[in-house]
Amino acid sequence: MAAPAAGKVIYEQEGVFIHSNTDRNDDQDSLISGFLRIIEKDGELVLEYKPLEDAVDPSSMLCAGKDSSSVVEWTQSPKEKSHKNLEHLPSYEAEWDMVNTVSFKKKPCTNGEGVSNHVHERSKWAFFFNVADLKAVKIKKEGWSYLQFCLKDETQLPALHFHQGGSEVFLDCLNKYVMLTESPFDETSLIVSNYNKALSQSFENLFDDTTFGLVQKFRKDPYTTTLGGFSKVTNYLFDAFRAPDAEHHQRPASEVADLLNEAIPGLEINHQEEPGFEVITRIDLGTRPDVQRREPVSAEDWTEHMDPDGRIQDVPHLKQNIFKGGLCHAIRKEAWKFLLGYFPWNSTRDERKTLQKTKTDEYFRMKLQWKSVSEEQEKRNSRLRDYRSLIEKDVNRTDRTNKFYEGQDNPGLILLHDILMTYCMYDFDLGYVQGMSDLLSPILYVMENEVDAFWCFVSFMDQMHQNFEEQMQGMKTQLIQLSTLLRLLDITFWNYLESQDSGYLYFCFRWLLICFKREFSFQDILRLWEVMWTGLPCQNFHLLMCCAILDSEKQKIMDEHYGFNEILKHVNELSMKLDVEEVLHKAEAISLQIRNCKDLPYAVCEILGVKSDTVLPTSETSEQRTLDTKPSKPTRTEELVHSSVPNGRDGLFRETAQEVYPLARV
Repeated sequence: MAAPAAGKVIYEQEGVFIHSNTDRNDDQDSLISGFLRIIEKDGELVLEYKPLEDAVDPSSMLCAGKDSSSVVEWTQSPKEKSHKNLEHLPSYEAEWDMVNTVSFKKKPCTNGEGVSNHVHERSKWAFFFNVADLKAVKIKKEGWSYLQFCLKDETQLPALHFHQGGSEVFLDCLNKYVMLTESPFDETSLIVSNYNKALSQSFENLFDDTTFGLVQKFRKDPYTTTLGGFSKVTNYLFDAFRAPDAEHHQRPASEVADLLNEAIPGLEINHQEEPGFEVITRIDLGTRPDVQRREPVSAEDWTEHMDPDGRIQDVPHLKQNIFKGGLCHAIRKEAWKFLLGYFPWNSTRDERKTLQKTKTDEYFRMKLQWKSVSEEQEKRNSRLRDYRSLIEKDVNRTDRTNKFYEGQDNPGLILLHDILMTYCMYDFDLGYVQGMSDLLSPILYVMENEVDAFWCFVSFMDQMHQNFEEQMQGMKTQLIQLSTLLRLLDITFWNYLESQDSGYLYFCFRWLLICFKREFSFQDILRLWEVMWTGLPCQNFHLLMCCAILDSEKQKIMDEHYGFNEILKHVNELSMKLDVEEVLHKAEAISLQIRNCKDLPYAVCEILGVKSDTVLPTSETSEQRTLDTKPSKPTRTEELVHSSVPNGRDGLFRETAQEVYPLARV
């Protein structure tokens, strides 16, 4: 295979050497001089090294065979005989963006090959790879700097020696396209994270790599780490944080906690608050009131709220009944379309039929966009390939124990796949991120219709969108808000978590990311989500759900003196053991307890959207709160809390909240 097709050269440097014989550094014959390039083509970056005397012999290049997904060279070692040789592969079968195994064996010189042997000796060192396949860069010095590239398949390419300098310029250029961070275990290594594909790693690889550890996995892909990793936490996590050369050495919990804190830049909920931030020390919230839940809304109840033209009447009362008891399954297919905003509450039957026809046409136009992409086109669209690959993997392991999705060639799986692929056309910037299949699965199960499921999923994703964005702003904000609420409700428990390096509440990450999908049974999730979609009794009710779960577990955690890793293990093992009605009951009681407090901290009022006598976070209050009276700008934490509140995930449903719960601020 020839060198990469011409593209935009964004970096090039000559005088970069490979030492072909490390024992003879002073021998000019052991030095291979060449040039290093970074090339951009079709939205992808390729790093290429080519000796200056390279005769551009196609058989000397390293490439990947499509059928084997492995790299072959012009000569092969015995272990590689099973792979096809390059000369037997048509040109369209070679994809240079996949690099898995590389051989650098010398080609034997036989009679008749002596003339070209020198060319082959030099040209065999040529290589190139997709930057997305780069895992780490090792930096060393021997009077000059030299770099060694480590690929994701553990391949280590020959070291490139910058005899004339320029290694820093190269790294600065590379850093514009990928994230380079120093390894906490090896100061000579830079860990590479691809900005565009950091959210698209598979479940299986989470704990396989002790060299780079869980912290790097979480930095690069918090979604996969949380979804795949926490499901595997059955023992202490310290093994995941061991350095490769310290087999029996364990990092202390405090150090692990600091590393995890660093994994979400800006999440500094454990740090001492700056002047001007409201420090909640202890507030008497009063007695937690008892609440009563009711039976699910029946088909008769639903029909009674509909006029002859099909308009829903007395929506606030209906929403309150749904919040109090959920829905019977027979009416979920219709009611969810209203709760999610697909159908307007004041629409007539005829208007809804017209809307469905329009939305059906729109859906299939988008579906046709990816259905009509040819194989050749997809080869030149790496993002679409990545989305499709990840969706196919996730669909095959989403709720497969549910009868709706079990078995081979299940039509439910095909619909799940097609809806997620079409969503990539609807929101190509976000595309597909692991966890989204968990959010779609219950909706498709209830709708039993591809088009209706898609548009309900779109509405749900409008609420959850920030959870899946690369900057994790939504997740940062929610963890900060949850910490604020937990400090209000039980400062003793929060202080205990803080003392165990767990104050950042990382163990709640999965709860928030996919809205408790993996914490409750499938049927309980249907009940939980429809209750939460009412937008009652306040905004960010899902955070009070977290508080309710922790409130039930706090005594055991403190009585058993759980430390950092025991807390992670314990919370993970709550999955599928929680009672949804019990949690909803307690969360509603907590909301009433907070609303009944006359002197709520300003930050709490902002999070829950409730009224309070407190006007400003810096105003003087009773001895129940400690405030710095000096005026100062808000802290970064406070800004995150305040900036996120107006557009909280319940914003779609707040128009009726005040009518049902008078203290809810709309």
